[in-house]
Amino acid sequence: MCGIAGILSNNHSVEALETRIQWMQKAQEHRGPDDRGIYFAPTQQAVFAHTRLSILDLSSAGHQPMSIDDGRYWITFNGEIYNFKELRKKLIAKGEEFNSNTDTEVILKLYKHQGKDCVNDLRGMFAFAIWDDLEKTCFLARDPLGIKPLYYYQEGSTLVFASELKAILASKLPKLNFSSEGLYGYLITGTVPEPYTMIDGIETLEAGHWLFWQNGNLTKKYYWQIELSLSNISQAEAMEKTRKALIESIKYHFISDVPVGIFLSGGIDSTSVLALARQTQTGMLKTYSIAFAENEWNEGEVAKKTAQHFETEHIEYKVTCSIGRDLFEDFLEQIDQPSIDGFNTFCVSQISRQDGTKVVLSGLGGDEFFGGYQSFQKIPKMVRWGQKLQTIKPMTNILGRMLTSLANSPRYQRLGDFLVSEPTSSNAYLSFRGIFSHQEAVAIAKQYLPDFSTPFSLFSDPNLNQQPSLEDQVSYLEISRYMRNQLLRDSDVMSMAHGLELRVPLVDQVLLETIASIPSEIRLAQGKKLLIKSIPELPEWVINRPKQGFSFPYQKWLGGEWKHYFNSFDAPKNVNIDLWYRRWALGILNYWWQQVIK
Repeated sequence: MCGIAGILSNNHSVEALETRIQWMQKAQEHRGPDDRGIYFAPTQQAVFAHTRLSILDLSSAGHQPMSIDDGRYWITFNGEIYNFKELRKKLIAKGEEFNSNTDTEVILKLYKHQGKDCVNDLRGMFAFAIWDDLEKTCFLARDPLGIKPLYYYQEGSTLVFASELKAILASKLPKLNFSSEGLYGYLITGTVPEPYTMIDGIETLEAGHWLFWQNGNLTKKYYWQIELSLSNISQAEAMEKTRKALIESIKYHFISDVPVGIFLSGGIDSTSVLALARQTQTGMLKTYSIAFAENEWNEGEVAKKTAQHFETEHIEYKVTCSIGRDLFEDFLEQIDQPSIDGFNTFCVSQISRQDGTKVVLSGLGGDEFFGGYQSFQKIPKMVRWGQKLQTIKPMTNILGRMLTSLANSPRYQRLGDFLVSEPTSSNAYLSFRGIFSHQEAVAIAKQYLPDFSTPFSLFSDPNLNQQPSLEDQVSYLEISRYMRNQLLRDSDVMSMAHGLELRVPLVDQVLLETIASIPSEIRLAQGKKLLIKSIPELPEWVINRPKQGFSFPYQKWLGGEWKHYFNSFDAPKNVNIDLWYRRWALGILNYWWQQVIK
């Protein structure tokens, strides 16, 4: 896990490139405290920067940017390739020799043999760029599920890329203008939907896509996308298939030359990771959790009991309102893009890194893959209900407009948006998961962009309708929107703020492809039944407790000691910000923008 950055250009001087790449590298130094490097192509068409967090092959042989074939191919790489040992053996059989024990060198040699198709053989989380100094081309790719970020900005023949938005901004090449798509998407969903960012002209390379730069021209193509399917399979077969895939994923995610810890809450997902880790690993395991003084939010006792059950070395950090306030100031400095999440990961990452751990596993992904949210029941009902109301559409439109204009409840305002739109799973999802209604988002956006107009095609996705059932569509939406745009992005930024590699064994391409053929009535059965039945080692006190989620007592804190952080902005008239997540969304947005333009 590292930080990568680069500039590809036909019209910048060496001095200008050197200065800009150093700015970009410094902006990401927290991502790689162990080593750093810069590579200049002889023709000055490419410059790469790297900051390294050493996980595999801790020696200097793992230094990046790395090259092979007498400097023809150069790479800057962020992530982990879990099947690199198998790929290495195949390459050795083809006559390749290796100078390191890294997955980085494996990617380079695989690209030498397969070109762009190399991504089809990689199992893991990754974002990388490979420069071919013979052909003067650059290949950039991001992993299939979007675990690792990759941002880029193109102006003329110049392409700038990095692991974080702030590194792109550090190059001082983009203009500091809000993106209407990014801003509106954030206000509607609480995070910025890919491929947009908050800054106009800077994009996120979508998950499962690659870019190819040649002589200033850029080509983009997808190489993988989510495909859920129908098959005739029994409950017993589904359990066997799921357990086998889970265990295999856990084994791969423990591949490391440094110890691996586990984030442990009181929930099913993180406990599943720990239970399976106990089946595949020997020796001591370290677990980390957050606890609170507020009993209604505190999962500390459950996590502690679970840690004792699985005999781990458990470290708990109790966060009070005052401690949280002090941590919050550090958190604000690490924000890459506004989000209504991330603080929890920031806190637990800090205690893990302070304990000396460099790699941790998280249970993120279990809800999206196995139907753990209420959205899996509520959204199909909304769609079917909306379809029935199509017969009285004029009356439905009137009711919807009344709700969006007159209702005091944010939930009813978003319901009004759904009533005046087509009854699709995407529109129902926006209503169910939304933060602000359409009218509210427009009013807020105009405070930053006076000429703002709504990007109505923002959430269109032709692949959504290819999923076989409404429940599968919800899973697709949870994976490709909430998980990818918010949970994975925040987990990356906030763990790397402490130089910590966060791995997500439940967010695995092979795992998803394996369970994708299990019918939704089994795979997405309410309460994550398939996941639970596939892991009989789960303790009953974890299975039977109500779903709580890994969250903080924000509503209480924002009304108390944290109040001054969220009173420095003016919400438009008739925009209700009584709920904590709405006040948080606007406060974080305002703070982030002030930091960007200062």
